[in-house]
Amino acid sequence: MDTARTDPDQGRAGPPSRRRRGLRWVRRVALGVVLLLVLPLLAAETALRVNYTGDPADGTYTRGQDAIWLGHAWVDGRKTDADVAALARRLRGTGIHDLYVHAGPLEHDGTLPKSAYPRAGWLIPAVHRALPGIRVQAWLGDELATESPDGMRLERAATRAAVVTSTREILAAGFDGAHFDLEPLHSGDRDYLDLLDDLRAVTRAHGVPLSVAAHQIDPLPAFHSVWGTLTDHPKWWSQAYFAQVARRVDQIALMSYDTMQPLPSLYGGYVAQQTSLALEVTPPTTDLLMGLPFFHDNRFGHRASAETVPAAVRGVRLGLSRTDAGRERFGVALYVDFAATEDDWTAYRDGWVRLSRSRR
Repeated sequence: MDTARTDPDQGRAGPPSRRRRGLRWVRRVALGVVLLLVLPLLAAETALRVNYTGDPADGTYTRGQDAIWLGHAWVDGRKTDADVAALARRLRGTGIHDLYVHAGPLEHDGTLPKSAYPRAGWLIPAVHRALPGIRVQAWLGDELATESPDGMRLERAATRAAVVTSTREILAAGFDGAHFDLEPLHSGDRDYLDLLDDLRAVTRAHGVPLSVAAHQIDPLPAFHSVWGTLTDHPKWWSQAYFAQVARRVDQIALMSYDTMQPLPSLYGGYVAQQTSLALEVTPPTTDLLMGLPFFHDNRFGHRASAETVPAAVRGVRLGLSRTDAGRERFGVALYVDFAATEDDWTAYRDGWVRLSRSRR
């Protein structure tokens, strides 16, 4: 028997086997991949934390252009005059100018049955009496067939035409504007731009605003393309596409929540960045609103303990301060009424509204 081959010490003292060399190579490659993924992420998160530092400029508070999304209960018969009175008490003295009242969803073919908003004829004049000057816009949306076989297909001309017809009908019902939220809407979608052009003609003929909810802007160049390749869900829009949308509407509300940020400071820094990116390309004739998270889900993409109203308000003020502190057509949009807490309302008032009154 050859003892050199059976003595474990002898075996370890010899040269590494081909298998061991292979394992070492795999470990090195794996470490390299991890570093390629983690180091840029750490750098980006560090930049967001730095973006959250400093003091907002004086005067960066409500301009009286804010909005709130309201649930379907306001038009389906569940709300009463007492609810309108309570809403009026809630909104008086704030900066809220627009109510986005859920009046859909649209059918996948673009149609909208009048049975979807049976109490609109009661709600709109009731709000006008209780809150003079407040606009009641119809919030319309649907799931797009961009990432699943089901949903609305904007590439179909007949579908876009039906959406336009539905908008005419809902404005004829008395709404003060039309607010659209179509998701998931991929960056560069030309059919959506064509739809907006047609809708703008309708809303202008009625003398009311066309408003849209918008996806977040690439936090890094072409990030939506990279993320889409990895997940089949691009999520973000390019800044150039955001600009194309903003030029076609009267009001654009950036949904600055569901950001995957784990801490309030990182979330606030992210909101500051998004605010700056949006301000850079939104025409001064278009209202730009930044979404505030008036909800508290815990799921992938949203951590309630991180995405707080105080962090969002501070981020909005920092972004506004650094980019266009004097912009008047600017505000925040609160999502959503039925999930909001007293703490949410207090944070909005203290950080964005009361500050304005204290400095007049």
